[in-house]
Amino acid sequence: MIATAQQGETIDAICWRVLGRTAGVTERALASNPGLGDLGAQLPGGTQVDLTEAAAEAQQAARRQTVKLWD
Repeated sequence: MIATAQQGETIDAICWRVLGRTAGVTERALASNPGLGDLGAQLPGGTQVDLTEAAAEAQQAARRQTVKLWD
């Protein structure tokens, strides 16, 4: 999943906009996009951000939060 940054958008703002969460996925997005942090806190408009691994992390976190009341 590739997201395109809007002018001045931050990594965590992209994660929130696309994935609906930031906890755990922002770090994963930075790790899976080498050099992205070198662009600064606010990304230039049009920067491509690969959120494939971050999306997988978000799905795993959502499954972990599921509560099963009965068997």
